[in-house]
Parts: sequence; structure tokens; C-alpha cells
Amino acid sequence: MYKDIANNFKAFCDDNRLLILDQLIEGEKCSCDLLENLNISRSTLSHHMSILVNSGVVNERKEGAWIHYSINLDGIQSCKSFLSKFI
Repeated sequence: MYKDIANNFKAFCDDNRLLILDQLIEGEKCSCDLLENLNISRSTLSHHMSILVNSGVVNERKEGAWIHYSINLDGIQSCKSFLSKFI
């Protein structure tokens, strides 16, 4: 259980990932759209997206050559539930 929670929180431990999550709050985004708003390379975006998807807080959906990302509400709720123990 704690390993899963620690993995969830890994999503929030980088300023670029926080910027990405902030963009995804507005709704699903294509990787090309995310790149336009960040000052990072495509490979760096891919690295961050892999962490976000593996952490469970972001969903990915492939459409042709592009990948679309969105917030995974279940993953966010898992983090929120764990943190609520401390409040």
C-alpha cells in the first residue's frame, strides 16, 4: 500500500510535472500542446509523462501518432485520501 502511495506522490515532486498537471486541469491535452507551453525537449516531456502515467495520476490515450493525456481522478483521489489522515 505505501509503495503505491509513494509512487502516486512521485508525480508531484518536480516543477515540470506540476506545470504539466496544471495544464491538464483544463482538460485533455495532446503531447504536442504540452510541449508548446513548456521549455523542455520532447524526450524530457516523454520522461515526465511516463512518471505521471506510472504514478496513476494521469491517463494516456493514443490517437494515431499522438498521445493525449488527462488527469486520472482516481489517482488524485488516492493521494487526497492519504493526505486527509493528517488533517
